[in-house]
Amino acid sequence: MKGVARWVCLLSISVFLAACGGGLVRRVSEPAASIQQLTVNADGSWSLDLRLQNYSSIPMRFDSADLAITVGDQSAGSLRAAPGISIGPESADVVSLPFKPTAEARMAVADALAGRHSLGYTLKGKLQAVPDEKKSRSFDIDSRNTLNPVPGLDGVLR
Repeated sequence: MKGVARWVCLLSISVFLAACGGGLVRRVSEPAASIQQLTVNADGSWSLDLRLQNYSSIPMRFDSADLAITVGDQSAGSLRAAPGISIGPESADVVSLPFKPTAEARMAVADALAGRHSLGYTLKGKLQAVPDEKKSRSFDIDSRNTLNPVPGLDGVLR
């Protein structure tokens, strides 16, 4: 009799715990953007590898980016792009974008490359994203980080 009561109790607890589960939590979190790599082209323009990070528990489609870029203490200009990529939950992807920097920003990058030292940068602006085929949302971006020259690759900062 004790064995049957124990099984009934265990079964009841299991059913209760299963009923408590609300299923998958659908959380939309602020995404992040950063420069993964900056490559200086022969004509002085840059190729930016922009890393887009989705911290949400659901997929998001990144439709547009409007970001002001500063390198060192110099304004590099505005990056306006339409990546149009979907990024899975809690994942990241990289988009390569052309960029025409200001003369002052080109000098700051050239100095960092020639001196083989790190260079701080900031990204400020907005990312437009659609969480899991719902209504488009605008997310504020304000990130700071540094880039360092890559040994053996001239004109590349990571």
